[in-house]
Amino acid sequence: MVRTRISHSSVSTRTERGRSRREKTPRSLHAAWEPAARRPDPVALLEEQNLTREPDLVPVRHGRMLASPLAFYRGAAKIMAADLRDIPRSGLNVQLCGDAHLSNFGLFASPERRMLFDLNDFDETLPGPFEYDVLRMGASFTVAARNNLFSPEKAQKVTEAAVRSYREAMLRFASLGVLQIWYARLEEEDVLRAIRLAAGTGKGRDRKKAARRAGLAAEKTVLKARSRDSLQALSKLAELVDGKYRIASRPPIVIPAREAHASFGMSASELRRAVNDQFTSYRQTLQDDRRHLLERFEIVDAARKVVGVGSVGTRSFIVLLQGRDSGDPLFLQVKEATRSVLEDHLPASEYRQPGERVVQGQRSMQAASDPFLGWTRGVQANRYMYWRQLRDMKGSAEVEAMRPAGMEFYAHLCGWTLARAHARTGDPVALAAYLGRGTKFDKAASEFCRRYADQNDADYQSFAEAVRSGRISAVEGV
Repeated sequence: MVRTRISHSSVSTRTERGRSRREKTPRSLHAAWEPAARRPDPVALLEEQNLTREPDLVPVRHGRMLASPLAFYRGAAKIMAADLRDIPRSGLNVQLCGDAHLSNFGLFASPERRMLFDLNDFDETLPGPFEYDVLRMGASFTVAARNNLFSPEKAQKVTEAAVRSYREAMLRFASLGVLQIWYARLEEEDVLRAIRLAAGTGKGRDRKKAARRAGLAAEKTVLKARSRDSLQALSKLAELVDGKYRIASRPPIVIPAREAHASFGMSASELRRAVNDQFTSYRQTLQDDRRHLLERFEIVDAARKVVGVGSVGTRSFIVLLQGRDSGDPLFLQVKEATRSVLEDHLPASEYRQPGERVVQGQRSMQAASDPFLGWTRGVQANRYMYWRQLRDMKGSAEVEAMRPAGMEFYAHLCGWTLARAHARTGDPVALAAYLGRGTKFDKAASEFCRRYADQNDADYQSFAEAVRSGRISAVEGV
């Protein structure tokens, strides 16, 4: 959480603060980015990160990152954090997502069951320079555009759309009241309405057709997300045995508690007892009404479940609970929280418990957060976890299938969303004044993203060579 000395400066003073930062840190400086002369070996950084991960899952992580430069980028937050350490900084801090690449935005249900579009991954969240998130987001669009074989001109256009959307949204937020910013959100109706408007008013037949395709893709994503709930998860992840549900075994992706001894060195009863103890501790981090709600559920089963790309190898579990009966399930996900990769280069989190760091960062940045967000200390020493719902109407865009017009529209959504999160936790007036109404920041950031995408391509090749040479192992297709 961003903690600053509380002051109530006038809008004019805050505006001048933002503008004065342009003199110390010109916005054009980002266009000149080059890798540091003594830049760390990217593969060595990943190897360092692997030391605390599950050894049997490290090759799975490598295999997923080997799929493409885009997949590699998604798992390389630690590498980019090291590169961002030396970039020009305006001194305008916010609560950072820490890993704001384009696939870490998506749909999920609010506690009121409204479908929202927002950031949805906060494993690396930490207070820091706003530029970190904007550049990681922008570079992800450049990498994704190349992955989809866009021309250099279209890749640049998509990237600039993301950065411009951020800047223009921040200008808008700077004119709003504090509560107006706090309550701002992007709901599914807003997204679909904007796409339909683009389809009706777009210039040229091709542009209108592209907008319609984007609309159909968005509607498909929304429908898919609406179907993703605990009942759907039950059908996908569980099996009915002797009239009772249990989590199905699908190693190495899903390993139930009953197979715990072979995988974790604990008996099934020891693991069940540990899960129950953890569940009791976790409930104490929730609001009273939510704690009482969870007390109506009982634990049925638990399992280790591999997730994501960058998170592969960290400890991650799912817990199946039931309420009224077996037809009233609730799935919770329990993920390991480690130090943010940004803490290697920025001041450490004020939260001693990394799980609390993740939860509090998520609550501060999202328009509405999972009501079951909480945290615990892990069973093993120096292990920390956070808890949340699994598959609660969560949906994500199929980035690899996007065409230029669709990705450009998606870039606008992500830019606006990131700006809203930063406006909640930083000073939108100073940020808007620094960014300005012109395109200087957009173009400089876009050039940074082009250069960084080149570096990501080179790092990916080094990573692939490390796999080929046997330096690191990889298991693909898992």
